[in-house]
Amino acid sequence: MFNEENTVERLVLDTLCASGVSFRVASPHSSGERLGWRFMAAEELPRQHSDVLVESMVRDALIRLNPEIKVQPDRADEVLYRLRTIPLSVQNEGLVRSNELFAEWLRGEKSMPFGERGEHTPVRLIDFENLRNNEYVVTSQWVYPVREGGRRFDIVLLVNGIPLVIGEAKTPVRPAVTWMDGASDIHDGYEQTVPQMFVPGVFSFATEGKRYRYGSVRMPLELWGPWHEGDNKAEGTLADVQRSLRSMLHPRVVLDILQHFTLFATGKKHRRIKIICRYQQYEGANLMVARVVRGYPKKGLIWHFQGSGKSLLMVFAAQKLRMHAGLGNPTVVVVVDRIDLDTQITATFNAADIPNMIGAATRQELQSLLAADMRKILITTIHKFGEAEGRLNERQNIIVMVDEAHRTQEGDLGRKMRDALPNAFLFGLTGTPINKRDHNTFWAFGAKEDEQGYMSRYSFQDSIRDKATLPLHFEAVDVKLHINKDAIDEAYSRMTESLSELDRDDLAKRAAKMAMLIKAPERVNAICRHIVGHFREKVEPNGFKAQVVTFDRECCVLYKKAMDELVGPEASAIVMHTQGGKSDEYEEWKLAKDEEEKLLDRFRDPNDPLQFLIVTSKLLTGFDAPILQVMYLDKPMKDHNLLQAICRTNRVYPGKTHGLIVDYLGIFDDVAAALDFDEKSVQKVITNLDELKKELPGVVAKCLAFFPEVDRTVGGYEGLIAAQDCLPDNETRDAFAAAYSVLTRLWEALSPDPCLGPYEKDYKWLTQVYESVKPPSGNGKLLWHALGAKTIELAHENVHLEMVRDDLETLVMDAEVLEGLLDSEDPERKSREIEVNLVARLCRHQSNPIFVALGERLEKLKERHEQGLLHSLDFLKELLTLAREVVQAEKQVDPVDEQAKAKAALTELFAEVKSGKTPVVVERVVKDIDEIVRLVRFPGWQNTKAGEREVQKALRKVIYVKYQVKDQDLFDRAYGYIRQYY
Repeated sequence: MFNEENTVERLVLDTLCASGVSFRVASPHSSGERLGWRFMAAEELPRQHSDVLVESMVRDALIRLNPEIKVQPDRADEVLYRLRTIPLSVQNEGLVRSNELFAEWLRGEKSMPFGERGEHTPVRLIDFENLRNNEYVVTSQWVYPVREGGRRFDIVLLVNGIPLVIGEAKTPVRPAVTWMDGASDIHDGYEQTVPQMFVPGVFSFATEGKRYRYGSVRMPLELWGPWHEGDNKAEGTLADVQRSLRSMLHPRVVLDILQHFTLFATGKKHRRIKIICRYQQYEGANLMVARVVRGYPKKGLIWHFQGSGKSLLMVFAAQKLRMHAGLGNPTVVVVVDRIDLDTQITATFNAADIPNMIGAATRQELQSLLAADMRKILITTIHKFGEAEGRLNERQNIIVMVDEAHRTQEGDLGRKMRDALPNAFLFGLTGTPINKRDHNTFWAFGAKEDEQGYMSRYSFQDSIRDKATLPLHFEAVDVKLHINKDAIDEAYSRMTESLSELDRDDLAKRAAKMAMLIKAPERVNAICRHIVGHFREKVEPNGFKAQVVTFDRECCVLYKKAMDELVGPEASAIVMHTQGGKSDEYEEWKLAKDEEEKLLDRFRDPNDPLQFLIVTSKLLTGFDAPILQVMYLDKPMKDHNLLQAICRTNRVYPGKTHGLIVDYLGIFDDVAAALDFDEKSVQKVITNLDELKKELPGVVAKCLAFFPEVDRTVGGYEGLIAAQDCLPDNETRDAFAAAYSVLTRLWEALSPDPCLGPYEKDYKWLTQVYESVKPPSGNGKLLWHALGAKTIELAHENVHLEMVRDDLETLVMDAEVLEGLLDSEDPERKSREIEVNLVARLCRHQSNPIFVALGERLEKLKERHEQGLLHSLDFLKELLTLAREVVQAEKQVDPVDEQAKAKAALTELFAEVKSGKTPVVVERVVKDIDEIVRLVRFPGWQNTKAGEREVQKALRKVIYVKYQVKDQDLFDRAYGYIRQYY
C-alpha cells in the first residue's frame, strides 16, 4: 500500500542522498562521497530533543573553519552560547527578527574578540568558498522539543549541525490532500507553536508528490512558489517533484540562497519581513554574475513579465556581484528611467537595507562618483547620462543594469551611457513583451551568444502558472457617449511617449475634438456613476481597491468632483505631477514626496477609507499595491505603456483571484495584442538595426526598378494601369512580389524609425500596386502574403479599390460605348482598364462562390492572353463578355435577399442556443447585431485586420456587453455568419 512515508518522504530522502556534483567529498569525514546529503536517522544524531542545533557538529565546524578557535577549542563554547540564546529569545524578538540575527552568524558577518591582542575576528559557521569543508546531513522524523507529545518534522536538512531547511511530505494518494496542507502545517502550526526550530532556517518546503512549493518564515501561503530549472516546468508527477528537489535542495543552491538570495526588509507596516528569491530571479541573477566573472559577452537581456520581481532580481544580482571575491570590488550602476529616483527599485533597495548604496540625483553627482572610482551600488536615471559629457570611467568591473530596458535602450541617452562607460557590462531588464517597436531592445542588450536573444526569459504564462502574478480579466463598457475612434487615434498620435506630462497636457488641449468628447459633463457623470456602481457591486465586498486612469490632469479633477458627490471626498484621492506655484492651475493637488508616500500607504491599508486613486500618468509604472484589483481605464494607451499600466492589478493578495480592467474606450483589442505575442518572431529580431537601415535604399530601388518609365505622381486608374503594364505576366509579377516581400519585412522591422521617412511615398505607392495585382480568386501563382499591420495602416487598407473609377456597368450596358471600344486603335489599353475595374468589382464579393469562379475565369483569360493564345481584340471581347456576367451576377445578388439571408442565419443560431438562462428576445439581438455591424463594416473588410477587429468589437458590444451572453462558441459562430453574409 502507498502512504506518505513510503512514497513522498522516501522519494525526498533517496533523491537528496543520491544527488551530487562533479567533485567528490561530502564531508570532512568521508573523502570518497560526492557533494550531497548523508542520511542519519534522527535518533542517531547526538542531540537532546530540546536542542535546535546538533551542537557537537557545530563545535566541530567552528574548530575546523576558524584558526583562532582551533588553537583554543573552548572558544567554540562561547560561540555556541551566543547561538543558543537566539532561539530562546524568539518570543520577545519575533521569528523574523530572530531569523535575521541568526542569518548574520550563518553568513559570517559576526565577530568575536579571538585575535592575538583581543581584536575581533569574523566567526565562520559555514565555508562558502570551499563547500567540501562542510558537513551535509539529511534526517527524517526529527522530534522537538520532547520525545512524547513534541512536534515531528518529516525532513530536516542540516549543514554543520544547523537545521537550514525543514520539509513536510504529504500523501500522494488522497485527492483532498495537497502541498498546501503541508505548508499550512508549517506556517499555521509549527512556526506558531515551536518557532525556535525555524530560527536558523533558510526556507521550508512542502510536497504531496505532485507539486513542490517553498517559502521563508512567516511568508503567506499564497506566496509560496515552485522551483524549476531550465525549460522543463511540468508539474503533477513524482518525477516533476524529484526534478525540483534535485535542483533546489542541492547543498550548493541552499547555501547560495542563504548567502546571496535572502533579504530582510522593513514592510509597509514597519514590520521586518524576510524575502527569498523565486527561481527565475535566482536563474537571472546567476547568469548575470557568471557572465561578468567570465568576462564575456559584455551584455545580456533579461525578459521577465511585469510583476514577477525584476526589482528584487536586481537587488540579488547587485548583492552577489558586490560580494564576489573574483571581481575586485566592482561598481554596480542601476539605471532607472523615471525623472526622480523615488522608484520601486530604489524603494526595494532601501527597504532591504543594502549596504554601500548611493543615489545620484544630479548630473554633477553622477560624474563625480564615477570619476572618483566609487565602489558601491549607484542608482541613477538614464537622463543623467544624457547630460554627461565624454568618458566618465573606463574600468572593466563596472556592471550596469538598466531597468525597463525597452524604454531607454536607444536614442541619445543610451548612446551617451555607453560612451560614458565604454568597458562596462550592460544588462537590460524588461517586463514588456517585445513587439515590433522594441526590436532594438534585442539589438542593444541581446548578446549574439544567446540563441533566442535573451539570457533569461520568464513569460506572462510562466508567471500566471507559478502564481507569481494573477491573470487579467477585461470588461468593455458600453458608454452612451461613444467616443469616435478616429479622435482617439488622433489624440494618441499626439501624445507620444517621449514627451513630458506637461507637454502632453498642452498637446491634449490642442486635440480639442478628443478632449471635448471625453470631458463632456454628461459623459464624465455617466462614467463616474458606472465606476461607483461597479466598485460597490464587484470590488468593495471583497476588500479590494481601485485605480481610475483618466485622459489628463483636468480629467483627474473633473472625476474627483463627480466621485466626491457619489461616495464622499474621503473615498478618493488624486495623484498627479504638479509644478506648484501660482502659474500651475493644479497647485492644490501637489503632494510632497512624504505626503504622497503616506497617501499610498493609506491606500494599501485595507482598513483605511481611501478606495480610489485617480491618476493620469503617475503610478502607472513601478507602483506596487497588491490590494489594487481593478483599473477603470479611460485614457488612450498602447503597447508597453498599456501593458505596464494594466499590470498594476496583477499582484498576488489574499483572496484575490485576478486583476480586472474596466475599459471605457475600447482599448480591449490592444490589450489582447499586448499579451499575445509571437515568440518565434522575437527570435528573428537579433539583427543589428544599423545593418537593416543600410539595406533599405537598395531594397526600395530593386522594387522601383520594375517600373522604369512610370510617372508615380499620376493617380487614378491611369496611374495604376501604367504600373501594371510593367508587370505583363505571372513570371514578372512573381519577381516583383518576391522583391516587395523583402521590402515589407524590412519596413515592419524598422518601423517607426525616422529613417523610413524619405521612402514613405514610394513604399505606399508600391504597396498599392502590389495589392492591385492580387489574384481576385485569392489563389493562383502569385506569391501572396498578408501585409504587416503598419503597412496596412499606411496603405489605408483597400486602397486599390478606392483608387479605381468603377464605371463597369456603363461600359457593359451601353451599346455605343461597346462599339467604340471594339473599334479602338488601342484595344490593349482598354482591356487593361476593364480588367482593373473587373478586379475591383470581384473583390467586393470574395466570399461568394459565384464571384470566386468568375475571378478564376479572369485569371485564366489573362494567362491565355499573356501566352499569346488570345489576341488583344479577342481578349477585349472575352473581357466584355465576362464583365457582362459579373454585372448580371451582381443584379441577381439582391442586397435585400442577402440581408434576409444574414438575418435568417443569425436568428436560427440564437434561437438554437436560447434557454431559460438567456431570457433574450432573439429578434432584438439579431436586429442590434445587424445594425451595428452594417455601421462599421466596409467593402472587403474580411481581408483586413482592422476590418475584422472593428466588426468583432461591434459584435462583442452586443453579445457580451449589452446582452451579457458570455459564450465564446456562440460569439465565434455568429462572427462566422457575419463574415459570410456581410
